[in-house]
Amino acid sequence: MVGSSARRVAAQQGDSQLVVEGVSKRFGGVVAVQDVSLEVPRGAIVSIIGPNGAGKTSLLNMISGFYKPDTGRVVLEGQDITQKKPSDIAVLGIARTFQNIALFSGLTVLDNLMLGRHVRMKAGVLSSVIYWGMAQKEDIAHREACEEIIDFLKLQDLRKQPTAALAYGLRKRVELGRALAVEPRVLLLDEPMGGMNQDEKEDMARYILDVNQERGVTVVLIEHDMGVVMDISDHVVVLDRGRRIAAGTPEEVQRDPAVIQAYLGTSRSERA
Repeated sequence: MVGSSARRVAAQQGDSQLVVEGVSKRFGGVVAVQDVSLEVPRGAIVSIIGPNGAGKTSLLNMISGFYKPDTGRVVLEGQDITQKKPSDIAVLGIARTFQNIALFSGLTVLDNLMLGRHVRMKAGVLSSVIYWGMAQKEDIAHREACEEIIDFLKLQDLRKQPTAALAYGLRKRVELGRALAVEPRVLLLDEPMGGMNQDEKEDMARYILDVNQERGVTVVLIEHDMGVVMDISDHVVVLDRGRRIAAGTPEEVQRDPAVIQAYLGTSRSERA
C-alpha cells in the first residue's frame, strides 16, 4: 500500500511505546506462551502471526490485563502495567477488540460506542443526580466524540440501528469504533478481518491504516491473512507453540527459514 515503506522507516526510528519482557503463561500442564518478548515502536503497526494455538490471543490477553503473566512484565510508556486490572489499563490508553464479536446486540451502534466511553466518564450515578447540569454536559461531550467516530467509520446511516441487525463486516467495524471510543494510544486487534469477504477486508485494512496515520494510534494486531499483514505492517512478530521464532519487517519475516518451516515445513506434520 502507498506509503508503507515510509511508515516503516519512521516506526523503526521511533521509541518503544509498549514493551513485553519475557512473559509466560501456563494453564495447568499446557504452556500457552513461553518467554516471549517484543517491543512496539510508537506509531507503528505490529502484526503477531503464527499457526493456530501459537499463543497469539493469550499474549494479547496479558498485554490488556485479562491474563496475568506467570513470569515477565508488560510496560506501557515506561510504566509497569503487568498487575493492573483491564479497566485501569484501558484508562492508561490500551483498548482492544476480540476474536469473537463482543457487542451488545440489543443496543444501537451509538449506544455501543457510548459504552466504550465509560472509562473516560467522570460523573457517577450520585453526581449525575446532584449535579445534573455537569453530568449532562459530560454526556453531550461523550456523544459528540462517538458521533465523530461514527463519521470516521462511515456508519452515519446505521447509528440508530441495533447491532444485531447489521451484517457481520459492519458489526466488526462497530467493535473497532467502540475500541476507538476509549481514546487509545495503543489499539490491540484480535483478528479484525476474521470471517470477512475480500471487500470487507480491504475496507477494514483501510480503516486500520487511517486509525494509525490520521489518529496517531499505535496498532498491534493478530491476523491470519498474510496478504493484509505484509501490506500494512511495519513489523511482524511470529509465534509458534508459544514461543517467538522470528521478528522483523514483513520482508525479513517472509524469508526467515523458521517461519517458512512453521507454516509449510514437514516438521508441522511431525509435531502434530
